[in-house]
Amino acid sequence: MTAEHVTAEHVAAEHDAQTAPTAPADAASAVDDVLTDLRYAVAPIEPFGLAIQALEPGLHVRDLPVAPLRSLVREHHLVLLRDFDSFDGPDELSAYCERWGEPSVWPFGTVLELVEQEKPQDHIFDSSYMPMHWDGMYREQIPEFQVFQCVNAPGAENGGETTFSHTTAVLERTDPRTVAQWSQVTGTYHRAMEFYNSVTVSPIVTTHPVHGAPVIRYNEPTAAGDAGFVNHPDLQFTGLPDDGIAEMHRSLRAALYDPAHFYAHSWRTGDVVFADNYTLLHGRNAFTSGAPRHLRRVQVLGTPALDNPGLVR
Repeated sequence: MTAEHVTAEHVAAEHDAQTAPTAPADAASAVDDVLTDLRYAVAPIEPFGLAIQALEPGLHVRDLPVAPLRSLVREHHLVLLRDFDSFDGPDELSAYCERWGEPSVWPFGTVLELVEQEKPQDHIFDSSYMPMHWDGMYREQIPEFQVFQCVNAPGAENGGETTFSHTTAVLERTDPRTVAQWSQVTGTYHRAMEFYNSVTVSPIVTTHPVHGAPVIRYNEPTAAGDAGFVNHPDLQFTGLPDDGIAEMHRSLRAALYDPAHFYAHSWRTGDVVFADNYTLLHGRNAFTSGAPRHLRRVQVLGTPALDNPGLVR
């Protein structure tokens, strides 16, 4: 079995094999070592996530063992490292991410430089908001983790927060009749840009590829009439009458952005954030054009890598 041809069922089976009877105690002990280390302050993020802050100068992100960090991301879905020494350049970040697993390789390499361009051809490189979506939706394999490094923060008053929604929590807390309506809808998404020209099809409500919990896979439509949004994707939703589709969008957006499920991360220079791409959707708040916002992002595949079940072309 190669990484290029792995289904969700294979991912779950491999995950079970990795968590053999002797593994949980060792893994729990390693996590406890991080959480109780007096060099760090550990605190929950509301409404989900965990923040680990370095309390001594000279502590580097690399000093934290990867295995317990990986477990914490799977448990809390988002982990922030703050006030640690970080990576001097993209090569250092990419080499570190290889300790997490196999990084996704793009035409530009493994590290995407998220910085506003003067004449962007796509909203990724603009200062506009970015609708909720999941990474890898247009590619052959879907990453399990996203690793973000903040090279330069945009400034406290300039916006540019990266936004996250906990989709399993959304489904757990929403009226079952509403979830049943969402479950009837399938999205067909087409996006053409510099790095791909792809179509993917996914039900709105589907299952986590490892443990099978319900999750949402949704590319939120851009605001109606937003002529300033660069390179709109082509999105179609089927399964309900038009008025039912409109209500699906309304109720789903309300749930995704409900403060009980929604976190907007305000960046500080040096922050490193790890996110669970199998569970969360993410986007971006608009920021002041010309603000010095500069993030680096690496996508890390699961073990084994997960083939995109919805990719058509």
